[in-house]
Amino acid sequence: MKTRMRTSKKINIILSKIIFSILLFTSIIQIYSQQDPHYTQYMYNTMSVNPAYAGSKGYFSSSILARMQWVGIEGAPQVQNISFNTPVGYSGVGLGLNLINDKIGPSTQTTLDTSISYTIRTRDNGNLAFGIKIGGKFMNLDWSKGSYNTANDNAFNENINNELIPNFGMGLYYYTNKWYIGLSTPNIVRTKSYSDSLGSVISEIPHYFVIAGYVIGINENLKFKPAIMSKVVNGSPLSVDTSANFLVNNRLYLGMAYRWGDSVSALLGLQISENFRIGYSYDLTTSNYNSYNSGTHEVILTIDILNKQTIKSPRFF
Repeated sequence: MKTRMRTSKKINIILSKIIFSILLFTSIIQIYSQQDPHYTQYMYNTMSVNPAYAGSKGYFSSSILARMQWVGIEGAPQVQNISFNTPVGYSGVGLGLNLINDKIGPSTQTTLDTSISYTIRTRDNGNLAFGIKIGGKFMNLDWSKGSYNTANDNAFNENINNELIPNFGMGLYYYTNKWYIGLSTPNIVRTKSYSDSLGSVISEIPHYFVIAGYVIGINENLKFKPAIMSKVVNGSPLSVDTSANFLVNNRLYLGMAYRWGDSVSALLGLQISENFRIGYSYDLTTSNYNSYNSGTHEVILTIDILNKQTIKSPRFF
């Protein structure tokens, strides 16, 4: 009896893995409603979802991020992101540059875009920023990076090499020294390209983001920031991230996050010096995929070049 139960359990696991692989590769073949990378530590990489954030810190800031999703599943998503943003003097103009390498299975996307923002001071401590993002991504699909039972299928005979997909986005971002709210769509251009032999469609569909957060000063050595991000993509489930982060002694960052119906996360960060901050997050999958992966890891390094007018306590958003 026990032997049958073990055998049945093994069969269920194998079948689940096969179904997951089929769904993964089917989504790549169709590449319809392609989603942009999703970050757990988006609150420290805000320009990735809203171009109006560029220059809002008031000094040069850059970040290097690496994300390894669903560790243990072959072909699972991996993302590397390098970005920087800076104000242009006191003109109200902000500039940013963003480079993303996004890989899933045999598919790789390399994105390069520029963000331009303009900020209007609305009151003594309020700012309203408008931003646009211009760039493009190169799509590559290499079917040799895998093995298939149907090797003679024409769907696996032609790769996609450096197919250029243009990108244009915009955003609004209002912030004070205590709270912020933003609305954006990093890509408002719906683009399609076709591959004759594949007969498939590569489709870029707009993503809509709403972000908000509030910093509460509990005492001189402790700050608390609840935050939320919601993402809407046509053809995909609503994505909602909520988080609670603490800043201790302007040095140690501690937090928890929950992605609705998907994962729960722990966040840890350290302000190494005035200029360097390192952060780490671990996502534990709460959906049905939790039996087949050991979680998601994300590491971010932030580099800030402060000026004489900059307040030396760390910026909490």
